[in-house]
Amino acid sequence: MTWICFLAGLALLAIALGIAQHHLGTYMARVFTSDKDTRVETWCYRVMGVNPRAGQTWKSYARAVLAFSFCGVVLLYALQRLQPWLPWSLGKGSVNPAVSFNTAISFVTNTNWQAYSPEATLGHFVQLAGLCVQNFVSAATGIAIAVALIRGFVGRGEHTIGNFWVDITRCTLRILMPIAAVAAFLLIVGGAVQNFTGFLHVTGVAGGNQVIPGGPVASQEAIKELGTNGGGFFNGNSSHPFENPQPWTNMLEIFLILLIPFSLPRTFGKMVEDVRQGRAILAAMVVLFTVNLFAMAAAEFSGHGTAARLAGAAMEGKEQRFGLAQSVLFANSTTMTSTGAVDSMHDSFTAIGGMFTMLNMMLGEVSPGGVGTGLYGMLVVAVIAVFIAGLLVGRTPEYLGKKIGPREMKLSALYILVMPALVLCGVSLSLAVPGIRSSVVHTSIANPGEHGLSELVYAFTSAANNNGSAFAGLDASTNWMCAALGVVMLLGRFVPIILILALSGALVERDPVPVTAGTLPTHNALFTTLIVLTAILVTALVFFPVLTLGPLAEGLI
Repeated sequence: MTWICFLAGLALLAIALGIAQHHLGTYMARVFTSDKDTRVETWCYRVMGVNPRAGQTWKSYARAVLAFSFCGVVLLYALQRLQPWLPWSLGKGSVNPAVSFNTAISFVTNTNWQAYSPEATLGHFVQLAGLCVQNFVSAATGIAIAVALIRGFVGRGEHTIGNFWVDITRCTLRILMPIAAVAAFLLIVGGAVQNFTGFLHVTGVAGGNQVIPGGPVASQEAIKELGTNGGGFFNGNSSHPFENPQPWTNMLEIFLILLIPFSLPRTFGKMVEDVRQGRAILAAMVVLFTVNLFAMAAAEFSGHGTAARLAGAAMEGKEQRFGLAQSVLFANSTTMTSTGAVDSMHDSFTAIGGMFTMLNMMLGEVSPGGVGTGLYGMLVVAVIAVFIAGLLVGRTPEYLGKKIGPREMKLSALYILVMPALVLCGVSLSLAVPGIRSSVVHTSIANPGEHGLSELVYAFTSAANNNGSAFAGLDASTNWMCAALGVVMLLGRFVPIILILALSGALVERDPVPVTAGTLPTHNALFTTLIVLTAILVTALVFFPVLTLGPLAEGLI
């Protein structure tokens, strides 16, 4: 029965996404290629002092991204520290400096890692004006970077890759806000909370006192899923009935998580004027997503131990309202993207099932990945794939008519290495430095042994990939964990962005080369297979040893 529910939900989701991605992908391509601005956009450009027709080099584009993000970090940090003097603070005090630092970086980097209980720590103003705003602009930044890389492939001996201020404005106003508004309305219809009442003290049926929290939940819930931000208005995240009231709202949230990432390949195909290229990228994403989903489902549905078998599966920590099938589908979707929202406790998954949530992120979250980040991550994998293919046949590699030279390969290789380096260095420092090790082992890690290592590896993997989910047994509120994870989130976001923009700048200056009989086709099943194998190979070479010490040791020994 569990498998039937799982397959039915997956089929429904696939049909909805298949229809939506075609139309949304085409629409996004029109948004970013249009030379017309709306009145609201024109007003925004005047306020910012931006000439919307002036292109930017990759260095200028990168400076704009970094400056905008830096201002976001400073503003969000200030809002948290000044909370007692802000309206709708609900009597809450200042957030401590370590957590404020971690949270500011977390939301600006599209991670939404939360080392605190939101409803107990933040008032409505910080939630709405701080976190919710960053959910929009951080998502728009990711999409803008992906579009900038596409322009690198499209350009013919040029020097500019677009205008960041135009890209982020159009993405926010024309794509994210309209869809988020509709999604928020649907969530309200489904029973999600949207008010400013704060905490209500009521007397229950049995006569006991109960505190019911409120707030602008639905509006933040919509954009946190649509923008693959994650986080939660409440500590329970999407398992909280005020955020996720019904089975159909749970499926709606999964749909929102996957909508833009699965639509961007079509945007890519339309902008390079060859939709077959977009289909090849989409096919690679779908294959990786489906294989990992069924592997995780098999691990969870089988369960281990007498109690689990009697229950039909491993149900501890899963969403009892929706069933195990939707919990697995949600977990795979949120870790295959950079969302991090959860409707079940990943820490309570079976050892092998939990390993797949980690593995999803270790792939680089490219299947389909976050909004923008998934596409440009997969395009980097495609560049590496054509390089490998070129080595096999003894030809200079080409992709979309652009020769892939030493500069492009160095940038692609560095991009691939950033995330693993951050994860492994973070885990190593946490366990190797005596003073830090004591804090991590005796304070942060709740479970000793292999599972404790898995909790730590998961945390740094989540931070480096800007995911934000966690094995909740880990206490990340210590000074070391807040600082280390904050730095990892920062570097995991902006170092790859700079490398992607540099890659776009290198590609846009190259003139396309003519297609010959020896040119590798990059739109067929063979190339899709090559992309999939490249992504798996890179991940296996880097992370297999640490997986052996953690979840594999826990699950197989």
